[in-house]
Amino acid sequence: MRIQSDPPVHLTYCLNVHPGESWAENVAAIRTFAIAVRDRVAADKPFGLGLRLSALAAGQLAEAAALSEFRMFLDRENLYVFTINGFPYGQFHDTAVKDSVYAPDWRTAERRDYTIAMAEVLAQLLPEGVTGSISTVPGSYKPWIQGDDDVRQMVEMLCDTAARLDAIARRSGREIVLALEPEPDCFIENTDETIAFFNGPLREHGCRYLADRHGLDQADAARVIGRHVGVCFDTSHLAVEFEDLAASLVSLAAAGVRIGKVHLSAALEARANAAARSQLREFCDPVYLHQVKSRGAGGEVVSYPDLPDALDADTDQSSQTWRVHFHVPLFFEGSGELASTNSLLTGELAAALRAGATEHLEIETYTFAVLPDELRADDLADSIAREYEWVMRELLMS
Repeated sequence: MRIQSDPPVHLTYCLNVHPGESWAENVAAIRTFAIAVRDRVAADKPFGLGLRLSALAAGQLAEAAALSEFRMFLDRENLYVFTINGFPYGQFHDTAVKDSVYAPDWRTAERRDYTIAMAEVLAQLLPEGVTGSISTVPGSYKPWIQGDDDVRQMVEMLCDTAARLDAIARRSGREIVLALEPEPDCFIENTDETIAFFNGPLREHGCRYLADRHGLDQADAARVIGRHVGVCFDTSHLAVEFEDLAASLVSLAAAGVRIGKVHLSAALEARANAAARSQLREFCDPVYLHQVKSRGAGGEVVSYPDLPDALDADTDQSSQTWRVHFHVPLFFEGSGELASTNSLLTGELAAALRAGATEHLEIETYTFAVLPDELRADDLADSIAREYEWVMRELLMS
């Protein structure tokens, strides 16, 4: 929904919380859950949707009949689409996702073509005058990248996509930003790595590639990259990295990196004593990666690829603070030894969001189905509505 007009800010929640890989399953989730959330938080206003499209669903929605039917449905229900989560290419629920969520990565034509297919759909759904965004894998999973050739491949696929987004903008008047989402243990995982990539390989090799492959001069190539490739700023991911969120936004803006979207989300935090580690075992699941960053009293940070790896480490960790990439509801205030990083989503960050650091805010808590039983709500729509209420109270109306 539109929170404010000057500067424009739209708020939604990401439909990746609902299982479903086909477009028919997506529509069923919108009818069952998104409309129920709308009725709780914005019954009398246009309500924005944050689609999550797998490659299968994107192809099915691209068919003329499906797209026409969906546009009529949006009009009837006073809904609109302004963003798509294009991170998971395939199945995202009810299977062992783990590091396969990053595949295919941005070295591949499959990732490029999937993203372009989503952009063509989004251009036909965007209301006039509203910018679109597509969040995506931050290049790749870091262990998969072996050298400069891998980085060049990623840059070229990203630039092919940016060139198509620019063509879409010229053809349709609809501007779409591809938003790479830094995540722990990925090729781009923090603010420094983001700036280094954008102002290094993406700008340098990207401009040369757009000149050679797409016939653009240097100035136009730089414009295409700057306009159409940006960042999805996920507040839980960067909290796990122990970053100052407001300072990160300032640094990205100063470096000329566009913030295509902000994911409003919270991670787990704990002092890594025995009691906390016992509680955290309830958060281990076979579906998702839950990367852990552990910071000692001297500021040194140790990384673990998944929560079980951290819990099984044969070291004394009681003096360390852990942040765990496990998205907990924004309204979660802690349980026993466990806390939330939601306290970081206030103050200067809230002021920056109200001032228009980005046009797109998206609540992203996709883990309700794998939360421990005592934290899992009976009514998912009610839980999502509570997250909207938290965002409005703590971030947008303070």
